[in-house]
Amino acid sequence: MAQAALKSKLEADVEIQASPQQFYHMLVSYKLRDVQHTCNDKIQGVDLQQGEWGKVGTIISWSYVHDGETKVATDVIEAIDPDKNLITFRVIEGDVLKEHKSFSLSLQASPKGRGSGSIVHVTLEYEKLHDGVADPESLLQLLVDLTKDIDAHLPQPN
Repeated sequence: MAQAALKSKLEADVEIQASPQQFYHMLVSYKLRDVQHTCNDKIQGVDLQQGEWGKVGTIISWSYVHDGETKVATDVIEAIDPDKNLITFRVIEGDVLKEHKSFSLSLQASPKGRGSGSIVHVTLEYEKLHDGVADPESLLQLLVDLTKDIDAHLPQPN
């Protein structure tokens, strides 16, 4: 029973002005490397290690600031669904794996109920190495803040 408690999920919804397609396209295109220019206080580097931007199996390395410290992560794009404006990354190396056996994150942009804009649903799924590891709520907040920064960088609807 204790083993199941180590697996968990955190989720957040972020309201943005960009369309679901605009936000999704930023994440799956070569423009993802521009994220470091959009929010350089949070992302210090984005490097394509293997594969092609926007393709399942592509490996991307990140240098980012979390809780005031520079950290690194290497992710593989695990799933892409253009019909749902969804991308899923699984961490395969990096600081987050010091406390987690597995860690993945998904971002899905959906149209807002009325008017323009979108809701980005951020999901973290993870398995802690042990009970003493805190839930990565500050990492979820970092992703919420990054989503807002990316939105501010995208062309806004008229």
